[in-house]
Amino acid sequence: MNKYWILLVVGFLCACNQTPVSVLEQYSRTFIYPDYEKVTIPRNIAPLSFIINTTESDIKTILHTENYSISIKEKDISISLRKWKKLVMSGDTIWVDVFAKKNGDWTQLRSFPIFISEDEIDPYITYRLIAPGYEVWNSMGIYQRCLSSYEETPICENKSMTHYCINCHTTNHGNPEEFIFHQRPGGSILVKDGILKKLNTHYNEKVQSLVYPSWHPSGNYIAFSVNKTVQSVHSKNTNRIEVWDLWSDIVIVDVRTNELITIPTLMSEKSFETFPTFSPDGKKLYFCTARSVTLPDSITEVKYDICSISLDLDNKMYSKQVDTIIRASSNNYSTSFPRISPNGRYLLYTQHEYGNFSIWHKEADLKMYDLEEKRAIDVSILNSPETESYHTWSSNGKWIIFSSRRDDGLYTRLYLAHVNSEGIMAKPFLLPQKNSTYSIIQDKSYNIPEFVTGKIKNYNVEIEKLLKKSTKP
Repeated sequence: MNKYWILLVVGFLCACNQTPVSVLEQYSRTFIYPDYEKVTIPRNIAPLSFIINTTESDIKTILHTENYSISIKEKDISISLRKWKKLVMSGDTIWVDVFAKKNGDWTQLRSFPIFISEDEIDPYITYRLIAPGYEVWNSMGIYQRCLSSYEETPICENKSMTHYCINCHTTNHGNPEEFIFHQRPGGSILVKDGILKKLNTHYNEKVQSLVYPSWHPSGNYIAFSVNKTVQSVHSKNTNRIEVWDLWSDIVIVDVRTNELITIPTLMSEKSFETFPTFSPDGKKLYFCTARSVTLPDSITEVKYDICSISLDLDNKMYSKQVDTIIRASSNNYSTSFPRISPNGRYLLYTQHEYGNFSIWHKEADLKMYDLEEKRAIDVSILNSPETESYHTWSSNGKWIIFSSRRDDGLYTRLYLAHVNSEGIMAKPFLLPQKNSTYSIIQDKSYNIPEFVTGKIKNYNVEIEKLLKKSTKP
């Protein structure tokens, strides 16, 4: 159903003071939407708003701990920030009891817990908002969201930048003073120690633009993939589009000097290398690699493994040995987006059937590997029949955020999940919104979610000035 039609229907039903159950059923078959039953949340998360998905008309919901309770006589559950803070600080479990009035008596329909973790979550996340299309990017932006409230503010928006495409934003391990993003055309924009500059990325005939980044923890280096990317639209396939690399390598840039560092093992002519990510101590670089084949004819034969090399960038020492960490190709799978937990123990990645552009693969799921015990860890609780793809760790390693199309198969939304000390994931929960139906009527997809340890300033004016200066003859 067209999303604007859904918005019209929701508005009509709300005007009639009725719950839009039929609309909700398109997004969720659960008792409440979003599905917050038995999830684990941090104390510093914004209030969870949800709607009771039932045909009963007279409803009462009681949210309580042993020391505090809130009663709401509506199907649409929305709690003030003041009351929510009292609730989450009053115990370690919130019980949600839902009642319906039948024949003059209150009958309990459902009772479920919401667990509260002592592990705090980073105060902010960043993401790109973009329409879920294939070619149009005339309206997009990179935004930040305060997780303890619903405040969303722009970092940069392309409506003030000649509607350029902006993408591939990432901070230096959550540092709000150090981040980079790409603009097409325009190039790579670097912010370090609050100073904004444009990187010179035209190094040679092959290295003229930098794509997927990963910061070295020192903040002095960034690893990038260099990709020649092609996109096509499927005519008969459950996946709408296909994106692949005609070739790809990995390079490293010293952001202090703009020096390009090339390592032969990351630039093999016999393979594709992409999605670099540094280990938390900066002594290893993980990446995805696949045997090069003729494309697009052999696209389904492109299977990326996850490998790593040892390196010491300050002393310009690089290992010639490539260690294979996840040999997905031997099981006829491919991988993307390797991410190492802050303690260096866990490798979280995306697995799919082929290629490396998992965000449009319905079968894409999250997987995790214990690097210390060298074993896979079951994280199936994170996955759904739809796409799960991009993901990152919080600064304390206790939370992850990832993108998912589980709600409708089209729009990418953000889910959070707790990780305990043994790497066990809790049931994921949808990013809380002030309005319980916000995720239904939102007509943009969330892209590249990242945790941030503080608020990033708005750089729209500085970026616009920099781009105008750099494009002058």
